[in-house]
Parts: sequence; structure tokens; C-alpha cells
Amino acid sequence: MSNVLIIDDEDNLRKLLARVVELEGYAVFQAGTAKEGLRVLQKETIHVVISDVKLPDGNGVDLAGKIKQEHPGVEVIVLTAYGTIEDGVKAMKNGAFDYLTKGDHQEKIIPLLSKASEKAKLQQRVLNLEQRLQDKFGFDNILGKSKALKEAVLLAQKVAATDTSVLLLGETGTGKEVFAQAIHYGSPRAARAFVALNCSAFPKDLLESELFGHAEGAFTGATKSKKGYVEEAHEGTLFLDEIGEMNIDLQAKLLRVLETGEFYRVGESKPRKVNVRFVAATNRNLAQESEAGHFRKDLYYRLSVFTIALPSLNDRRDDIALLANFFVTQFSLKTNKREPVVKPAFIQALEQHVWKGNIRELKNVIERSIILSDGELDATVLPSEFNTTLVNNTALDLASVEKQHIKKMLEHAGGNKTQTAKLLGIGLTTLYQKIKDYEL
Repeated sequence: MSNVLIIDDEDNLRKLLARVVELEGYAVFQAGTAKEGLRVLQKETIHVVISDVKLPDGNGVDLAGKIKQEHPGVEVIVLTAYGTIEDGVKAMKNGAFDYLTKGDHQEKIIPLLSKASEKAKLQQRVLNLEQRLQDKFGFDNILGKSKALKEAVLLAQKVAATDTSVLLLGETGTGKEVFAQAIHYGSPRAARAFVALNCSAFPKDLLESELFGHAEGAFTGATKSKKGYVEEAHEGTLFLDEIGEMNIDLQAKLLRVLETGEFYRVGESKPRKVNVRFVAATNRNLAQESEAGHFRKDLYYRLSVFTIALPSLNDRRDDIALLANFFVTQFSLKTNKREPVVKPAFIQALEQHVWKGNIRELKNVIERSIILSDGELDATVLPSEFNTTLVNNTALDLASVEKQHIKKMLEHAGGNKTQTAKLLGIGLTTLYQKIKDYEL
């Protein structure tokens, strides 16, 4: 059932219209002035407003604009005793659903009200979904109080409202995708798709197909046409993680999309058009890579219009306790265990650790600790390298730490190397090389 607000200072006409609308199954609210109507909108969930043009304290055409500004999910139908083309045009420009002249509205109002009600319900569902997504992926989801993090968040918030391409720089596990999501859901594109592609997860030929799609018969196994990530992100945001891993030949095709909005599916000769906002991320120094000829300079300059450097966890140690307690709550729920008591020694060990894997490593350590805990978390549930940190209070052998961490992630993923690479935030080729180097 939809809720309808009728605003008209003529009591008899307002009550008659209210009765007609109620008989059609709508819940009706009434107001005699614009001010009273706005007060009802603040208190009640209203789907459609039917407003007279001439009101004691305002004009219904102007009121329509104010309602749409303050309550974008509400549809407004404007009624007038003396309709003019000028008022009708202005009402529609102000966002009114329609404009009717009294006298010929009796037959038109109910069908029009039905259409307006359906549109309002759909619009409010969209707004509710956007709010839930904003709550889950917005800037409030980025935890931390350190100066370095706050500076990065402030930059991201400023660029979010634009369509400017963004390049996120930072070590593996610093939360680049979290920032990319926050930028998207803080932008005018929030109602459209956020699509993420890890460029290190596919070999060159397959990456081109994943990125741009392919035509039926374009290659062996292409039994039907397929959209690529670029098309999936049309009117939304495409997040290209590990952009530094992209083959230089494919970079030229990506540059074309950035500059013209045009691309070719693999196996097609006709270009397609898209409207996509690009956010890219890398843990490499793309300026040096471009100077060395490993990354196209023109693509680098096009992507780095707005660059944000994300701090490592080692550079924001003030946030470790906050993040750790958040993950303790999160993984306690995930593992169906009672949330343990967190001992000061546990937090101290975390704060003294050298975090090569950054936030991703911290999450893995907390999840492991929750599984091993028996009502409380202290230093005894931490991996052996943490004990080394506490006892010797010296810098760790980072290679040993990395070896142990990769070993743990392999065990966690049941030996699945693709899943392990995803957990570690590195390319599959890089993982195989490290497994070879560390003889795992």
C-alpha cells in the first residue's frame, strides 16, 4: 500500500479527493498549507504528494522543487484550477511527476497516481539500497585515526564526487580495493556497478578477453559472445587492481578506452562505446616502470591524474589496536565463538610486529588467533615470529616472515595456489616464484 499526501487549503475539495483516493486502497494524509505538508513529509513515509498550485503560504510548483530536493524518492502531482503552459513546464522542470488542471483530473488522477506510486516505490527501494551499500562500502567503513590514513581518506572524499581517474599506490594489503569501493559509493555513479578486476590473476591473452569481452568463435572455446569487465562497468566504476602487471600491448587498448570511451571485443571489428570511471591500483612504482619502458608513459599520465598514496600498517601503528579489536569481533561472529578477552600483551605483540602483509596479514593473524583461543587472546596464540619480536625486540628477517606467512596461507587454502595468491594479494606467477625460492 502506498501513502499519499494531499496538500490543498480548500477543505471540502481536499476531503473529497482524499475519500476518492482512499477508496482505491491508498493511505491518505492531508495538509492545508505548504508548511504543514513539509512537516508531514518529515514524520511519515510518503510515496506521492498531490498539491494544489495556490497555497496560503506558497506556490505548489515551487513546492514540488523543494520536495524533490529534500525527498528525492517522493513523486509530486501538481493540481491547479487555472492551468498555464508556463506553470506546467516549470513544474516538470522542478521534478513534478505530472501537472493536471482541476475539472478534468477526476478521470486522470487515479491512473496517474498508480503510475506515480510505482515509480516512487521503485525509487525509494533504489535509495534504500544505495544507503545500505554506502553503509557497507562507504568512507565510514575505513577504520583508523592516524594522520596518514586521515589524509588519504580526505583526498579520496574530494575526488569521489568527480569522474576523474584515480591511481591508488600502496603496499600489498593496505586496503586499496576498500578505498576504490568508497570512492565509487561516494560518487554520483553509486547506483551503478562497481566492477573489480585483478590484472595479475590472468595471463595476457585471457586478460584481454576478460577486460573487453569476445565475440562468438573469436578463439577456441569461445562458443558464445561474452561481455567484458569494461562493459559490465558501463556508467559505473571499473577498479583495475595490480595495473602494473598488465602487458604493455594491452595497455595501449586500455588507453584507447580512457581517451575515447571506445573498445573492441576480441574477434570484432566494430568499436563499442562505454562510459566508465577508472580507478587503478598498484604496489609498483609506475613512474620508474614507465621510465624503464615496462609501462606506457601515456597510460601512466592518464591514470595518475589524481594519485593517492595509502600508508602501510607499519606507518599507522596507532590504528593497530582499533583494527585488531574490530577483526576480533568480526571473526568471532564468523567462527560462531564467544568474543574472547583481548589481553594487553596480545595488542603489544601486534603493535611491535613488522607487518609486511599489512591489513590483510593482520586479518589472517586475528582469524588464526580466534580459532586457537580459549576464552582469551594473549601472545601465546600468535605465530612464532611474533614471539621472536617480543623476546629479541629486534627487526625480523623479513624473508623468513614472508616464507612462514606464505606457508600458513597455503595451509589455510588447502594447497590451492590460486586461492592463496588471492589471499596474499599477489599474482599467481609471483606466488609460484616465491614457492620455488623458499622451497615450499
